Amino acid sequence: MTHQNQRVLITAAASGIGLVMADAFTAAGARVYICDADASALDSALQSRPHLRGMLCDVAQEAQVRDLFAQATAHLGGMDVLVSNAGVSGPTANVEDMAFADWQRCIAVNLDSVFLCAHFAAPIFRAQGSGSIVNMSSTAGLFGLPQRAPYTAAKWAIRGLTKALAQELGPAGVRVNCICPGSVSGDRMDRVIAAQAVATGATLDAVREELTRTVSLRTFVSAQDIANMALFVTSSAGARISGQELVVDGHTETF
Repeated sequence: MTHQNQRVLITAAASGIGLVMADAFTAAGARVYICDADASALDSALQSRPHLRGMLCDVAQEAQVRDLFAQATAHLGGMDVLVSNAGVSGPTANVEDMAFADWQRCIAVNLDSVFLCAHFAAPIFRAQGSGSIVNMSSTAGLFGLPQRAPYTAAKWAIRGLTKALAQELGPAGVRVNCICPGSVSGDRMDRVIAAQAVATGATLDAVREELTRTVSLRTFVSAQDIANMALFVTSSAGARISGQELVVDGHTETF
């Protein structure tokens, strides 16, 4: 799954899954440009990985995304792969207790960002007659999650957006897929578990055990598992894969 000299943009890649994907693409031979909304995390990532370049960007803001694509394509000399990885967990509450502003921000970061990145990537990929877009959905977008309405709605919508983009861009030789991770071990999942424990009154261990119980393999997945799928589907090995929902979750049985 070589990506030798491919030009890759990954959003929200200063930590977590995004940074693991940046490392994976780099190891496969790609040139990688990243962005993040966390200035401290971005500085740390760029200092520890001098081969990476990147910039501060809130991908829910059109003007900032426009600038991101201008800077990324100028540095990379174009673009072959876009990974729309940005996302936030959003509020954990019953719908009647949820502030509209919290709903809006969760939708903006998780869904609007995917539209904006595709909006600016499409003309680049159409012009060159090739390209690959990977959008990050979630198993929450397959099954739904109680007390996580905006996150579920956004991740569900990403699946539909992916299908539409695959149909629009396919005739131009552009592939579009989404990855649906399950519970991914790491700091973000720890925060989700903590919020769920507070909302339900359960212990942290009980929440974690319940999440694990819903998975056939009885284990969380890793960020590297997600990166491996991104590498596969954007490589020549995945050249005929488009419009797909690629689930990496150890097989979630039910929530």
